[in-house]
Amino acid sequence: MGRIPNKWVVVVALLLGTFTLILNNSMLNPAVPHMMEIFDADAVAAGWVITIFMVTMGMVMPVTGYLGDRFGKKKLYLIGLCLFVLGSLLGSMSWSLSSLILFRGLQGIGGGIMMPLSMALIFAAFPREERGLATGTWGVAAMVAPAIGPTLGGVILELSSWHYIFLINVPLGLIALGFAAYYLREVETNPSIRFDRYGFIFVTLGVGSILFSFGNISELEHLLNPLNIGLIIFGAACLYIFTKIENRVKEPLLDLSILKIPAYALSIWVTALSSIGLFSGIFLVPLLVQSVYGYDAIMTGLVFIPSALLTGVFMSIGGRLLDRGFGPVLFPAGLAIAGLGTVAMGFFTLETALMWVFLLMAVRGMGMGCFGMPATTAGMNSIPEHIISRGSAMNNVFRQMSSAIGIVFVSIYFEVRRSQLFAANNGNVEQANLQSINEAFMIVGILTLLSIPAGYFLGKKAKESNAEITAAAKKE
Repeated sequence: MGRIPNKWVVVVALLLGTFTLILNNSMLNPAVPHMMEIFDADAVAAGWVITIFMVTMGMVMPVTGYLGDRFGKKKLYLIGLCLFVLGSLLGSMSWSLSSLILFRGLQGIGGGIMMPLSMALIFAAFPREERGLATGTWGVAAMVAPAIGPTLGGVILELSSWHYIFLINVPLGLIALGFAAYYLREVETNPSIRFDRYGFIFVTLGVGSILFSFGNISELEHLLNPLNIGLIIFGAACLYIFTKIENRVKEPLLDLSILKIPAYALSIWVTALSSIGLFSGIFLVPLLVQSVYGYDAIMTGLVFIPSALLTGVFMSIGGRLLDRGFGPVLFPAGLAIAGLGTVAMGFFTLETALMWVFLLMAVRGMGMGCFGMPATTAGMNSIPEHIISRGSAMNNVFRQMSSAIGIVFVSIYFEVRRSQLFAANNGNVEQANLQSINEAFMIVGILTLLSIPAGYFLGKKAKESNAEITAAAKKE
């Protein structure tokens, strides 16, 4: 390790933790039906194993900026990683579904601390002109882990016990903890900063309520459930009150004024779009491969691998191009490639060879690699250095919310359209499934293509912002 610059070892240390976190969550998706059998639970109860992680993670994220600035980002990151490893160890010992859900919530708290601070720590280790490549390299974990997680989870369930889905995190997490403890450097703290308790209460209630309701929605009937409607309205009201509070207090929990910075605001939209595209694919592709073409879960996992690998490669290439000032070209090109690849997936037929699924998933991966993490980096580079951790926290909250929205939208659209098409096609299940999947891909693809202007202006504003910040630094 001595030959590797310390700043790059920081990326490796953070990548290990992020990879372990995301891998575990994606491995659990195929395990939910198994949990229903083991604990004699229905789908709603077992679904809490996934939902509680998303909810607790989203509720913790808004406060990580304050805690990192107040007590130290490295210290807090290590605490988050310890909580995740502890939750994993306890999860493997679960004696009931309730205990498993509790320990998954502990994992979510750890993950909610880790994710925003990872980017803040990378930004602290790298100069502005190198952050694109650094975050692009770190972001590989976010793309590869969801691709291999379901397959690995399925293999573990096939060959051994569900306990190992949790136990596998312990050695990986301890290795990541060792790297982080040794190589991360503490960032300057601000002990005098005040805690915005009312802002914390309302943002926690708002984000938690909305994510909780989204976690319970997978079909139209769930969306129309009075409890879910009430939670969404309550959550929205809490977030509205939160914005009013943040605009009045001197030291807000999340500084909403950074949304007035054009590059940051545009990056939020493009990042949200990336999350919607990623998670809609994670939902739709397994349905396409298994329900329409009749392949097994192993083949489904293989379909994701080219996409994940090319996303990782182009994330690093995109980061390097961003560092060199090519954002105005990079982001529209990435959105165009991903959009066209997604629209093309809307033309599948029952006779389409699986090779085309592999190919178009790879094309989507190339595009998302160009505009996903690089867009986040461009937005973060445009905000003042002293609120980087809070900007990262806000970015992650929006990413979490958009991921949930993407899954809710495509799942409801699929269920509703499949029912309509099933009746219209005289009970042809495969054709109904295929057409509803095609239409969902079309909608996501068109939304991506319509965002090309946003990508161009993001690149342009980010380049202007960087030039202004550089000029100001030279005057000092």
